[in-house]
Amino acid sequence: MNSLNTKQRILRMYDHKDADRIPIWDKPWKGTIRRWEWEGMPKGMDYRDYFGIDKIAEIDVDNSPQYECRIVEETDDYKIYTTKWGATQKEFKMDDSTPEFVDFTITSPDKWLEAKKRMVPSSDRIPWDHLKANYKKWVEDGNWIVANFWFGFDVTHSWTVGTERLLIALIENPEWCADMFNHFLDLDIALYEMIWDAGFKFDCIKWPDDMGFKNTQFFSIATYRELLKPVHKRAIEWAHKKGIKAHMHSCGNINPIVPELIDIGLDALHPLEIKAGMNPLELKHKYGKELVLHGGINAVLWDDIDSITTEIDKTIPKLKESGGYIFSTDHSVPNIVTLENFKLIIDRVKELGSY
Repeated sequence: MNSLNTKQRILRMYDHKDADRIPIWDKPWKGTIRRWEWEGMPKGMDYRDYFGIDKIAEIDVDNSPQYECRIVEETDDYKIYTTKWGATQKEFKMDDSTPEFVDFTITSPDKWLEAKKRMVPSSDRIPWDHLKANYKKWVEDGNWIVANFWFGFDVTHSWTVGTERLLIALIENPEWCADMFNHFLDLDIALYEMIWDAGFKFDCIKWPDDMGFKNTQFFSIATYRELLKPVHKRAIEWAHKKGIKAHMHSCGNINPIVPELIDIGLDALHPLEIKAGMNPLELKHKYGKELVLHGGINAVLWDDIDSITTEIDKTIPKLKESGGYIFSTDHSVPNIVTLENFKLIIDRVKELGSY
């Protein structure tokens, strides 16, 4: 088969057909990029061009309450700051540190109603200048264009109200939870309708909704069906009415939820986190004809070229069968991965992932 561009290649995967090769869609950490530049990649160069991998163009909008962002405290080691979601975060200045959530503005249904009044669709929440400057080239280059939605359990607990608070509310105040899930999605839909109507089309919607951790889920299947599944279904139906795909990122062990996602028409699932209990080969066997699998290559192994090559050799030939697979780590590319090793990995994936 002749060489395809990214959009053509990914569409073949969604159609569960062979392509020239499997798509390679992954994200390195910022510290990983800096490492690669130290090790010889030209500074400022797009890593996707350097390695010859697929290009994904992303469109973001602002569906936050737009609270004031300010620095509360800053030292040589860390800074504490507030976000547009009303969270107060502490972030260390070392490479790729994970922020600590210190406090939240939205701590009750009444506080939520105050925030909700601030969350109304308006044109200034859309990056029009960015779209006008880049969209034409994205299309000409055959990029896969993604609308990044922001709604659901994950972004509500982690960025908006706090994990413990939301988990308790799922049981004690489910109406509040459902209202937050739905309003975030309502605002997403309103903003991306504006973008679509302005002529900036996209190929899929994608959203993060981590619903599990190691070996289990944050909530029961009954809770999922009652509060979150209808919201996921509404997002997927909106995408399908546009003739585009729905692609969800959900870290952790979500094995019991996968059939529920297929039931509502989800097209693709990422990242298939192995260390949490997901098994990409089992998922391929059970759901490979119904669901595009994206990821499932153990990120813990990527600093050991022998181990990761063995993993790739074991999984890629099976995962690529009849299309329906996109290559990536089971999370993102950590800064333990050298430039040389990543190149060897990509070369091996291109070899084994060719049809």
